[in-house]
Amino acid sequence: MRVAVVGAGGFGGYFGGRLAQSGVEVFFVARGAHLQAIREQGLHIQSPLGDVALAPVQATDNPAPIGPVDVVLVGVKTWQVSAAIDTIRPLIGAETGVIPLLNGVEAAAQLAATLGQDHVLGGLCKIVAFITEPGHVRHAGIDPSIMFSELDNRSSPRAQKLRQAFLEAGVHAAIPADIHVALWEKFLFGASTSGLGAVTRSPMNVLRELPITRQMLEEAMCEILAVAHARSIALPSSSVSEAMALVDSLPVGTTASMQRDIIAGRPSELEAQNGAVVRLGHEAGVATPLHGFIYTSLLPQELQARGQLHA
Repeated sequence: MRVAVVGAGGFGGYFGGRLAQSGVEVFFVARGAHLQAIREQGLHIQSPLGDVALAPVQATDNPAPIGPVDVVLVGVKTWQVSAAIDTIRPLIGAETGVIPLLNGVEAAAQLAATLGQDHVLGGLCKIVAFITEPGHVRHAGIDPSIMFSELDNRSSPRAQKLRQAFLEAGVHAAIPADIHVALWEKFLFGASTSGLGAVTRSPMNVLRELPITRQMLEEAMCEILAVAHARSIALPSSSVSEAMALVDSLPVGTTASMQRDIIAGRPSELEAQNGAVVRLGHEAGVATPLHGFIYTSLLPQELQARGQLHA
């Protein structure tokens, strides 16, 4: 099996690294100092499940010489998807599957509109991981897992083959009965924790311990549940309590990637997270006042980070 990882950051580096560690032929498409460090020193993963030092590593910023692969794992940020499409094109053959592991619920449709419905699967991963320095990825929380499926939820050999490869690499991998429900379950958790974490500048242990912020977190999740139901996504009502249980299980100091980007003044996934809740809710006729407040509060800084607003 040949796998290309487009975006070798926290989760792309982790899941691609585990596959490479198990013997799968993996190509990392990266850029800048991170790419240079991987080329020169290999890819290093720090994890409670065991550290990994991979060298040499097949890493490049030019995917053309790689040619078609069996699977493309897309690990860029949501706002980088449009730019990543040209990077992905040379990697696609007749049977290639493209699996976005991004936050939000719209990446698969965005990729399918350009690359073709037959090539794109729905996908998501659960992990707290980030680059600590060029060439080094740290897995800091959540038992890593990955889910993917054809967008029409049919069983396919390519999905089964990739699942087996992940299992052999020691990664929990599943093909859910309904990939859209799985995506919205993660969205319910991710958009709520990311947005409130960014507005309050607080880690998840603070959000869960203060009664008022815990209530806000639950209300934010309930807004997403209502939007999902209005859009005919069969998201179980128990998703809120399950997401809160996950929040309660996380280590002290845990933060979300969007939250870290906003605090650092970098462009973030605000539009694909809280912005998407507001937009998708409006389309479905569902009020989302809490996410509207979060989105509006964070938007000025987001525009400044993108150079679209000067204070």
